[in-house]
Amino acid sequence: MEDELEPSLRPRTQIQGRILLLTICAAGIGGTFQFGYNLSIINAPTSHIQEFTNETWQARTGEPLPDHLILLMWSLIVSLYPLGGLFGALLAGPLAITLGRKKSLLVNNIFVVLAAILFGFSRKAGSFEMIMLGRLLVGVSAGVSMNIQPMYLGESAPKELRGAVAMSSAIFTALGIVMGQVVGLRELLGDPQAWPLLLASCLVPGVLQLASLPLVPESPRYLLIDCGDTEACLAALRRLRGSGDLARELEELEEERAACQGCRARRPWELFQHRALRRQVTSLVVLGSAMELCGNDLMYAYASSVFQKAGVPEAKVQYATIGTGSCELLMAIVSCVAVERMGRRVLLIGGYSLMACWGSIFTVALCLQVAGVDEGWRVQARLTSTSPLPRPWQSSFPWTLYLAVACIFASILSFGIGPGGLVPLSLCPFPWCLCLWGHLHWPVPS
Repeated sequence: MEDELEPSLRPRTQIQGRILLLTICAAGIGGTFQFGYNLSIINAPTSHIQEFTNETWQARTGEPLPDHLILLMWSLIVSLYPLGGLFGALLAGPLAITLGRKKSLLVNNIFVVLAAILFGFSRKAGSFEMIMLGRLLVGVSAGVSMNIQPMYLGESAPKELRGAVAMSSAIFTALGIVMGQVVGLRELLGDPQAWPLLLASCLVPGVLQLASLPLVPESPRYLLIDCGDTEACLAALRRLRGSGDLARELEELEEERAACQGCRARRPWELFQHRALRRQVTSLVVLGSAMELCGNDLMYAYASSVFQKAGVPEAKVQYATIGTGSCELLMAIVSCVAVERMGRRVLLIGGYSLMACWGSIFTVALCLQVAGVDEGWRVQARLTSTSPLPRPWQSSFPWTLYLAVACIFASILSFGIGPGGLVPLSLCPFPWCLCLWGHLHWPVPS
């Protein structure tokens, strides 16, 4: 009898697996993928946007901008992205409860569309302010989606796959970073004339999400607990799990619904006053702060200059930089498989320990490099006063640059295996804890 039933059940199981996979991809492409993509595409057109800002100011006033003001304008363009992310994180909680997880992700693409329009027409309009506003809007979109995506996926995935599904957020972030680096190549949209299209290309992931997300069900937890619709919850569970025994999962949701009766959504600062949640909230703050302060963004910031000083031709540095993003993507995929077997704690401790090791070696290597430059400078100055002094990047310890390059890749690999994919789905009730977790991602600009 079991042999007769098995062939008929197998296609259903495959269909449910495809729906869950589509749910993960539809939420991720407009969620953490969009975050990583917009984080990396701004690097390629740096000089082009600075030139455009200077030319625009000169056309308006008749005088060019001083270098320090050009740098200030560029810093504003870059930093408005994390500022928008902080605003988006504040919006995510109310949106998730009012509109639902899926509708919030769909409505969130309004910010992306508006930002893409501003980016695309900024050059024709001769307005660098449009770039600033676009960066703010795309940051708001990233802040909303980075909170709601793990919430939606965590509530849609079965318990046995919840850890791996949560790690998919890190995969999409790393994939977005790599895709942004690839699209920003000079051969594609990194051309001096194509930077408005490069910035406006954030519209493509948004359109893909708008086309695919309506095909998947809403979060079963939201349908039952927030909407009180048992039939819709059961229908969503059937689409995600199949027609098997859903009584136990439905019973757990009913118990959670009874526990939430009369409870209102808490603001982030109110979580610290709740005695039952204090330990979990403290864990969130510690883990979130550690992720922000671990120095992974610092490695990306130093990568290009270290590659150039190590002898990589300037025209080839962009390809070496793609390697850094590819390392994080590779380890995010590995950690997605390893998290269910090894657990989050082992991956976190191992990842941070390795990062501390590589960061220390990286610092020592750079200090030796600077010391070698100073020593070479003094030796040549003593030998002769007429000979040209060595260039600043010539050092008596040239091997330290290769060590620094190795540490960059090793540190990014260590980040990807553990800290990079951390989403604490099990620490607190989803809407409250994940919104607080999202707030912690934005105070430190990338």
